[in-house]
Order: sequence, then structure tokens, then C-alpha cells
Amino acid sequence: MQLVLLDKMTLGDFDETLFAQFGEFKSYQTTDSTQVLERTKDADIIITNKVVLDSKILSSLPKLKLICVSATGTNNIDMEYAKTHNIAVKNVAGYSTHSVAQHTLMLALSLLGRLPYYSQYVQQGQWCKSEIFCHLTYDLQDLYGKQWGIIGYGSIGKQVCHLAKAFGAEVSYHSTSGNNTQNDIPHKSLDEILKTSDIISIHAPLNNTTQNLIAKEQLQMLKKGAILLNLGRGGIVNEKDLAQALQIQDFLFGTDVLEKEPMIANHPLLDSKIAHKVIITPHIAWAYKDTKDRLLQMVAENIKQFLNANG
Repeated sequence: MQLVLLDKMTLGDFDETLFAQFGEFKSYQTTDSTQVLERTKDADIIITNKVVLDSKILSSLPKLKLICVSATGTNNIDMEYAKTHNIAVKNVAGYSTHSVAQHTLMLALSLLGRLPYYSQYVQQGQWCKSEIFCHLTYDLQDLYGKQWGIIGYGSIGKQVCHLAKAFGAEVSYHSTSGNNTQNDIPHKSLDEILKTSDIISIHAPLNNTTQNLIAKEQLQMLKKGAILLNLGRGGIVNEKDLAQALQIQDFLFGTDVLEKEPMIANHPLLDSKIAHKVIITPHIAWAYKDTKDRLLQMVAENIKQFLNANG
């Protein structure tokens, strides 16, 4: 039994015996499109996070029995080809609920407290030059009593609701599918969420309904001083429209996802004129240590279950 991990760098350091227990195991830090076939030609099991396995690649792998995706999304796999050629595909789901919710609160609290600005003020030695004991360029905002609108009310949205309520926020939500409207907090239209919320966090999947869900027209609805957070997928917020809106409107933005990752050079959100209004983290909300350990154990369990079921 040969197992190959194609993009270990996306998982960080871990004990490879977790997978070596199942057979001959090889791992590669990264794998580009020109290296995939050579590295997988003898594999029975492939483990990957984001490496693309299309029909052209899969058709050249006669030994392949199982693809383990070390993430929830499987859009990098040709699922139709795998299904029709008896290649099992197993992903992991539900592993990052708490870490993504925590990351959401971190971004919200950092922006409410204008943390990036004040930390930079100190690090640059400006506080040392102050004539008074404090520095109050920007107002700090309490979370208590704020209106928090959640777009996408799955497991992560529900956990964010729990955390926001613990801080005293009043929470409502919008279901992007329209199917999830029976819950213990108010359901509102998208327009109402945008117009009435002090903080808006996005936890929806990217699909035909949510692509460019938040663009120029929607951004113009935001309250003065609002905070918009994207912890769903890049592409839900139109980044060009967002950067332009940040130039002229009074609101703040935090995100862990972008439409193209890694971030492109000269991205409009890197404009120094809006730097004090934006926090961007490099798609790490899922990667807290306990969460990452849970993900790896789930991948190993998927392999174990497959082997037990298939002799």
C-alpha cells in the first residue's frame, strides 16, 4: 500500500507515523501541476489539500483507490471522474468550527479596538514621545449592545452567534440558501442585515448564489462605522468594489480569505491609504493547533475506515 501526501506545507509539521502506519508513505512539501503525475503514478492513496487532481491526472493512475482531501472543499478533485471510475474521495468536515468562530471574534475585537493602529503606534516609538499617558486618535467601540448580523447560519455561524451573545451583542442572521429560517434568533433579509448591523460576519459557502453577494450596491448600504468580516470564501465579497468603497466610506473590513490565494501583488486592499481600516490574515482561521491536529486525525480515520471496508 503506497500513500502520497502532495502538499505537506499546508498542514505544517506533524508526526508522519500517523499515515506511515498504513503502508509506504511519502510526503512532499509542495507539488506543482508538472510534478503530480510522477509523484502519484504508483499511489494507492493520495492525500492532498489543494493540489488539483483532474480527469487527465486521474486517468493516468490505475492503482489509485482513495483520495483523502485534508479540507472540507473538494473542488480541486474531478468528482465525476472519480465516481465513475470507482475512486473513493473522502474529505473532512466540522473540524474547524471553533477555531473559525474564534478567529471571527478576534478580527471583530481587533477592529473594534483599532488594534492594528495602536500596536503600530507603540512599535514605532510614538508613545515614547507622547505628552500624556494615553493616545486616542481613533474611538474604541464596545461589542456589548452592538447589532451583529451573520450571513450564513451553519455550524460556524451558530458558534459565532454563541460567542457574540456572550459579549452582549444582539444577533440576527441571513440564510443565503433561504432554507434555514427556523432558529432562535431573528432572520432578516440581506438588505436589512447590511443596513442595521454594526458588525456583519460572512460564513457562507461560495456558490452561484453567493458569488459577488456583497458588491458596490450592497457596500453602500453599510452603516457608518460598521465592521464587515469575511470568514466564508473569497469571491463572496467583490474585492475591487470593496477597495473602492473603503476609500470613500466609513467602515472597517477584516478577512481570512481572498478570491485568489495566495494574495496577488499590488492587490487593491494593500493600498496604504486604507491600511488602517483593514485586517487581512492569510487563510489561517482553520489552522489553530488543536484544530489542525483534529483534521489530521480525521484524515487518518478516513483511511482506516476505507481500508477496513475494502480489505
